[in-house]
Amino acid sequence: MPYTVKELYYTLQGEGVHAGRAAVFCRFAGCNLWNGREADRQRAVCSFCDTDFVGVDGPGGGRYETPEALADAAAALWPGSLPARERGAWLVCTGGEPTLQLDGELVDAFLSRGFKLAVETNGTRPLPDGLDWVCVSPKAAAELAVRVGDELKVVFPQANLDLDALGEMDFTYHSIQPMDGAERDANTMAAVRYCLEHPPWRLTLQTHKLVGLR
Repeated sequence: MPYTVKELYYTLQGEGVHAGRAAVFCRFAGCNLWNGREADRQRAVCSFCDTDFVGVDGPGGGRYETPEALADAAAALWPGSLPARERGAWLVCTGGEPTLQLDGELVDAFLSRGFKLAVETNGTRPLPDGLDWVCVSPKAAAELAVRVGDELKVVFPQANLDLDALGEMDFTYHSIQPMDGAERDANTMAAVRYCLEHPPWRLTLQTHKLVGLR
């Protein structure tokens, strides 16, 4: 199948457990919780999204006709030679919602280039096999289909999101990320208080925004 990619680029991962790690990011176009149009934001299941996932106009963006074409484009961004998979270059599939497009053939193509493969998903759709890292960011009005993974990363605060129930889910790490926007400072302090009062939740910040990365 062809893959529609908003942007494909090399950077440092900005948030979550792997913040600061060099990575190739593959941001797929499209999402199942919001169409990306500002006029429809307040009616969306996820109305606080801070990511542009519409179109293919970002760096490296485009329509890739085969898994091999997209995997080769990602591999070309890694500096020098790709390491053996045991040492692994890091590739993050994100969006939008990556599971609308990420399939087994593309997973295999990425892995065959030597990447370790991570996905950042809203968790509402099944995942393909073969992923090395699963990060789920739940949304209050969307039912989770993925309840097991490596990191549960909650944008905070969200009304009607049961953090006690989420904290019981089978994830290795439970992260709280302050919601961006006009109330970011207040949200950050609220997130700090929540983590202090509810270990083992941990605070994660969007460090890429702090240092001016994509």
